[in-house]
Amino acid sequence: MAEPLVRPSPRGGAWVFAVVGLPLALLGGVYAVAVVYAGALLSLTVLGLPFVVLGLLGARGLGGPHRWLVGRLLGEAVEAPAALPRPVGAVARCRAVLTDPVAWRTLLYLVLRLPLGLLGFVAAVGLPLGTGWLIGYPLWARLLEPGPRPLWTDLTAVVLGLLVLYAVPHVVRALGTANRWLARQLLGPARAQRRVRELETARATLLAENGDRLRRLERDLHDGAQARLVALAITLSLADDALAPAAGPDLARLRTLVDRARGQTDDTIAELRRLTRGIHPVTLDGGLGEALPGLAATSPVPLDIQLDLRERPDPAVERAVYFCAAELLTNIARHSAARSAELVAAAVDGRVRLTVRDDGRGGAALGGGTGLTGLAARLAAVDGVLRVDSPPGGPTVVTAELPSRL
Repeated sequence: MAEPLVRPSPRGGAWVFAVVGLPLALLGGVYAVAVVYAGALLSLTVLGLPFVVLGLLGARGLGGPHRWLVGRLLGEAVEAPAALPRPVGAVARCRAVLTDPVAWRTLLYLVLRLPLGLLGFVAAVGLPLGTGWLIGYPLWARLLEPGPRPLWTDLTAVVLGLLVLYAVPHVVRALGTANRWLARQLLGPARAQRRVRELETARATLLAENGDRLRRLERDLHDGAQARLVALAITLSLADDALAPAAGPDLARLRTLVDRARGQTDDTIAELRRLTRGIHPVTLDGGLGEALPGLAATSPVPLDIQLDLRERPDPAVERAVYFCAAELLTNIARHSAARSAELVAAAVDGRVRLTVRDDGRGGAALGGGTGLTGLAARLAAVDGVLRVDSPPGGPTVVTAELPSRL
């Protein structure tokens, strides 16, 4: 499954979030507590159910500003949930709101965000002010109460202030991490909704890829194999003409035409083999244990291959792993400038893992124009995940993991 999009957090974003986010946290927390409290009080009256419905709708609406603030200041781009369904009839709409997991999860977020917001404000504002007071304690104390004072109290205050000053950035960052995690877990789509959306995206990607592949195959058949067969038919027609002149067969011309027809037949067979290889590699009939070494043998970059295939995956999984390996090796040859590479494949305990490493220039990323995004979508269609670790300067490690059985 696709991982949530995370962009780098702006410099000082956690500090700004702790200060700016407090009013929104207070508003959301008070709102959520009021909805829960009033809903419980009104639950025995006819007003209870409509009040809870309106409260949940309001909570859903408050999730938007929180998602925006978390994405803007903490770098956590939380995906917006799907719109609430609108069935026909007031009763059906109330039922849709009351059974909406997004609204209830957002209400829970608003409740939990309140103490986190208060802690964040105290950490970002209160602790630095307290630190200044502790470090300046020897001066404040003498200004307020002139006279001799024990030296150990001054030293203790200064050391404690320095320790708190050192801890403040770590506390603010830890609270920012907690806020990112909370938003990711509660403000995005429910797991079932996210899974449906991922499958819809993967299906659309596969349909588009299959459509492109069919159009490309049709074009290749028309421009390649069909043209070769037409040329072969013309050559055979000329050979037939060379057999029936009045003066007898022209053996020299006939031999030339037969040689040409043989060459055209070989070219047509090679063309058809090339086209069918992209539909289903023949080497996969023997499993990945035979297909991957054959694929590695064609790599222009020296490749070390290690296989631990204790079980044979489903055919669809085998095809996904094979084409993933082919795409990654092609990327290495075209883009990495690598001197060596390594391919490791394992199928153990119901999981298949494919890891491809190279010592090239690095810098590969999903969406970077090297086909990795399409590859991730193709793997997602079979419950697979693609991970890319490619810092500038290398090395690059790409890992594909997917189940053996669908």
